[in-house]
Amino acid sequence: MDRPLHILHVHGSFTLGGKEARAVRLMNLWGDRARHSIASADPQAMGARAAIDPSIRVDYPDRPSFAGTPGLARYRVITAFLKQFDLILTYNWGAMDAVMAHRLAGTSAGLPPLIHHEDGFNADETNGLKMKRNLFRRIALQRAYGMVVPSVRLEGIARSVWKQPAERLHLIRNGIDVDRYAQPPAPDAIPGLVRSPGKLLVGTLAGLRAVKNIPRLVRAVATHRDRLQLVVVGEGPERDAILAEASAHGLCDIHMAGFMDRPWRFVGLFDIFALSSDNEQFPISLVEAMAAGLPAASMDVGDVANMVVPENRPFVVGDETGLADALGALADDAELRARLGAANRQRAARDYAERDMVNAYARLYGEALASPMILR
Repeated sequence: MDRPLHILHVHGSFTLGGKEARAVRLMNLWGDRARHSIASADPQAMGARAAIDPSIRVDYPDRPSFAGTPGLARYRVITAFLKQFDLILTYNWGAMDAVMAHRLAGTSAGLPPLIHHEDGFNADETNGLKMKRNLFRRIALQRAYGMVVPSVRLEGIARSVWKQPAERLHLIRNGIDVDRYAQPPAPDAIPGLVRSPGKLLVGTLAGLRAVKNIPRLVRAVATHRDRLQLVVVGEGPERDAILAEASAHGLCDIHMAGFMDRPWRFVGLFDIFALSSDNEQFPISLVEAMAAGLPAASMDVGDVANMVVPENRPFVVGDETGLADALGALADDAELRARLGAANRQRAARDYAERDMVNAYARLYGEALASPMILR
């Protein structure tokens, strides 16, 4: 091309969670090799735009609605919008109307290639996938150039439930710049945090949505309130509910840090990382905690049990009581925390390097455009 590649990103929402953090990181790394347009089905959910490097060429165009009742008239409007880009990247169920419009337009419409990314499910599918959505995905994805998933569990769902052929399905694990986490953070890296004397810090990073189930973590930490203090980094609609749960269980020193970017600056302040979600696939926050040398206590969701080192797996549990017990056992043994943290750091460096993730995405997007080096 004699101009930068023009990529459209279609999200259900663009608040800074795992998929948004990865997309923004790729945008920042690719610099002037591409320009980007970002469309969110929820136009109020655009918080991740603050993490985009100011030097990146990015815009937020007027776009058709990507939420609403399916209909051919809506899809024709979406199709016309899609034609102006070189590559279409869609993310999760909230972007599936763009995928369906692309599918129904057919090969004669001259649309650019589309690659769909699935990173997990919202609270409404925590207890089981919806049959209508499964069927919708099967139909909509038939013309996609490829589908990307970060976890083995999602890969299995894509094959068996959404009927994705092997040649179009790509498992690309989330990666981070592990070396950034090697330096110890400044003691005041989390604004406003006052450590309670004699207590260990249990930290979590999450968008404050119902599926993250932070109240479960509040109750688990409250079981050990005499020796554990909870720090929650993230923002979202469940903030007041979390604070109410903390008050109800006597957790008076909880620190709600709000949204914080560049997690390598502060994750190492925690003594224990905790993950209490009802549903995850391959959480970047866990990789970040591992890179910072932390032990983890987590619900057994997605690929978590296989992400941590084998010695950490007994602390990946199936229920709230188990989460409280895991936190207690880790709090009891400083040597165990140090050993697990060191082993997790080695695993992160070996298996979750950012360069491997970036190269895999650059290769896939380049192949879709018949220009393998366009993002190299």
